[in-house]
Amino acid sequence: MTTKDIAEKLVSYCRSNQEDKAYEELYSPEITSIEMAEPMKEVHGFEGIQKKGQWWQENFEVHATEVSDPLVADNHFTVKFWMDTTHKPSGHRSQMNEIAVYEVKDGKIWKEQFFYNSES
Repeated sequence: MTTKDIAEKLVSYCRSNQEDKAYEELYSPEITSIEMAEPMKEVHGFEGIQKKGQWWQENFEVHATEVSDPLVADNHFTVKFWMDTTHKPSGHRSQMNEIAVYEVKDGKIWKEQFFYNSES
């Protein structure tokens, strides 16, 4: 698969809430995932991705999301995500935008990094 193919499939999976399918099909076992803040600032491999996903589900209720079309450049692509969530422990509801940058190597996503306002 080309980087464009991978990017389009990831967007399709994210739009249909099939992130697990994306991880299984599109991600390298050596994936590195980087956030702007703790906890889970940097995780590695499928085990790290699973722990990060579990942490997210335990701490956030997602009311709505929007996922942009991907923008591809060589072996990188970016996607903009908008989310309306409630932080379960505090009950605080907020909306946020984030840019995700993905790097593809040997036909798999092997690095993802997320950029957002970590002060909100």
